[in-house]
Amino acid sequence: MSENTAEDRDGLLAEAVRLREAGRREEARERLVALSARWPQDAEVAYQTAWVHDTLGLEAEAVPYYESALAGKGLSDDDRRGALLGLGSTYRILGRYEEAVATLSGGVTEFPDDGGLKTFLAMALYNTGRTHDAMELLLTLLAATTNDPEIAGYRPAIEEYAKDLHATM
Repeated sequence: MSENTAEDRDGLLAEAVRLREAGRREEARERLVALSARWPQDAEVAYQTAWVHDTLGLEAEAVPYYESALAGKGLSDDDRRGALLGLGSTYRILGRYEEAVATLSGGVTEFPDDGGLKTFLAMALYNTGRTHDAMELLLTLLAATTNDPEIAGYRPAIEEYAKDLHATM
């Protein structure tokens, strides 16, 4: 049996990612689970393993891989952002709403310009009954990012209402 070299890991990981991207997700999952067993402390391998589980609808199985990826070192900023969004979204899908809010809130703190994290956080906030917070977040995001001239023209009003939906102007 060969040693666990970085070269082995890189090639095997790249091949598994290619399989996932080509739609051969179950085959990719098998390879990534084996890679995770071989390199259990590797955050990037854990992230890719979580991701493939999510694409297969195996959310509960994805969670420990996401948690391992985020606890480890070596994720790029893009992969860390993806892991935070993936874990938070997965917690939400599993009904673990408070954990979803905590994870996604941490992601928004770490990556304040990421609209995807904010959108998933709004959904999780809704699931916890924090509808005002969810609406505030979504309306603020909409006002800041829209290219629709019909909405952009009302940006100041939308931003003001986002703070207090019960307010009158």
